[in-house]
Amino acid sequence: MARITRAALIQCANPLADEKDLSKVKSAMIEKHLGLIREAAEKGANVCCLQEIFCGPYFCAEQQVRWYETAEPIYPNGSSEAGPTIKLMEELARKHRMVMVVPIYELAMAGVYYNSAAVIDETGTYLGKYRKHHIPHCHPGFWEKFYFKPGDLGYPVFQTRFGKIGVYICYDRHFPEGARELGLNGAEIVFNPSATVAGLSEYLWKLEQPAHAVANQYYVGAINRVGVEKPWCIGEFYGQSYFCNPRGKIIAEASRDKDEVVVADLDLDMITEVRNVWQFYRDRRPESYTQIAKA
Repeated sequence: MARITRAALIQCANPLADEKDLSKVKSAMIEKHLGLIREAAEKGANVCCLQEIFCGPYFCAEQQVRWYETAEPIYPNGSSEAGPTIKLMEELARKHRMVMVVPIYELAMAGVYYNSAAVIDETGTYLGKYRKHHIPHCHPGFWEKFYFKPGDLGYPVFQTRFGKIGVYICYDRHFPEGARELGLNGAEIVFNPSATVAGLSEYLWKLEQPAHAVANQYYVGAINRVGVEKPWCIGEFYGQSYFCNPRGKIIAEASRDKDEVVVADLDLDMITEVRNVWQFYRDRRPESYTQIAKA
């Protein structure tokens, strides 16, 4: 019997772009996502991934300490209870019987913050998290080193009822090394939640991630938000969230400028089928790659 996982990606715009009260901005984004998550469940999704820092705007367009206030723990140190947003997502995962990949701004301890994604199974059980490794800091408007410490948890893969799930976040996608690590760790579906605008890298949007899918022979779900976020207006977040298969073919794609839930049926047995044809993992020569891990 074929192993089919119905997966969903959610892209959406910030509904309160001009609001100065950051708590209202965060609440509005969470409220907006409730309906979109429900839509994913109604479409039969087994797994759902949200966009990068889903409960806020892409605030890295400026360098202001006020945004530290929007960070929260995934699980506070020593606590058996999740932070408020992850606790809510655990409840939704349980309600909809749907695995959730939830990217948020994580407070690890006072003064230490990460760009992270929690993975929650369909019973509402927290499985673990990924912390973004590659942190950009460049003009215009991507001042991430002001907000995020580089990830320190490696490239984990989470075993779920609906497949083995890995996460790579936004700028990570420019680095094939981590994409390969996820494949070597057993990933069958890799989600890449992003916040990326039209311009220099747009032509790479449908090039790099299908290339990762081909090189590592797994599915990729690429997510991008939509709209222009004020007051920064660093560019248009151009949506076009998509799934591609282990042959690098895009099999489902969202629009450029609308809030949308894109759903695709992923045949996980295709991974073995493709790997039986293209033996990349058999034929790789790690002992000969002498420069890769050098500083």
